[in-house]
Amino acid sequence: MLHFDCDYMAGAHPEVLAALVENNAVQTVGYGNDPFCARAKDLIRQACAAPAAAVHFLVGGTQTNCTLIDALLRRTDGVLAAETAHINVHESGAVELGGHKVLALPSHDGKLCADEAEAYLRDFYADDTHDHMVAPGMVYISFPTELGTLYTLPELEALHRVCRSYGIPLYIDGARLGYGLAASPDVTLPDIARLVDVFYIGGTKMGALCGEAVVCTRPELLPRFFPLQKAHGAVLAKGRVLGIQFGALFTDDLYLRIGRHGVALARRLRALFESRGYRPFIDSPTNQQFFTLPNAVIDRLLPHATFEYWGPRGEAESKVRFVTSWETTDADIDALEALL
Repeated sequence: MLHFDCDYMAGAHPEVLAALVENNAVQTVGYGNDPFCARAKDLIRQACAAPAAAVHFLVGGTQTNCTLIDALLRRTDGVLAAETAHINVHESGAVELGGHKVLALPSHDGKLCADEAEAYLRDFYADDTHDHMVAPGMVYISFPTELGTLYTLPELEALHRVCRSYGIPLYIDGARLGYGLAASPDVTLPDIARLVDVFYIGGTKMGALCGEAVVCTRPELLPRFFPLQKAHGAVLAKGRVLGIQFGALFTDDLYLRIGRHGVALARRLRALFESRGYRPFIDSPTNQQFFTLPNAVIDRLLPHATFEYWGPRGEAESKVRFVTSWETTDADIDALEALL
């Protein structure tokens, strides 16, 4: 069976797993106060060219989003995001459950437009009744977006200017950050650290068993963050497990190597479908590829390959998503070609 459902179907990348096994019997203090976490934080700061950044390790993406949004907002604030944003459509209302409203704006191929965010902020404060309304206290985007698309450097710079103008933080959900960086022609990790107040470097979808690394380039935005992490159940007692993994991911460019591998095979997969006349309905340059396929083709593939419907099944054809990862091989694409 071929698997193209998502990018965390398998366990850990062999180099990450080897680091865990090698250090399995080492005893350290808990809660991330260990030499492995300290080393991983230094490596991440170096990769970001942000020596003063605060780095925190959490376990999963939804948990990270909820904890950080709660930390960055006042109790009566909401978060601006595209209507297709992960926190708005695929996190089961977790942000709202935490007491903060998602203020959804139009999506442009998954992206939030800086001009529209600015207009929302301007109109909000121009309204004499704004004290009775949920205030837009931060901006959420993801890189890549929920649809696999990428912000350009000018687009990130524009969002940065808007957030600075209104004194609110810009936050990036980086669950698939490595694939975004591998596919982007003009955005680097130091660019993100320069333009974004808080972001996280996804590990779960990038070869780790679990774990996300939060980078805060303005540490004053997260005062007493550890107690809030713990209150959200976002502290791992054996914190070194996360430090060991991110230490491996940021040694010998493994994180970017994984990203490049996933993107290269996604491009092979896309070319394969396009050669048979199936065009993507979203132009994603990353490891997520979206196609509209005849139901007959889907039904013929499903006994041999797993992938996801992207929305309800249609009468004659349906939208589907294929995802590649560190574990996808050229042989997998060859086998898919044979099935097609």
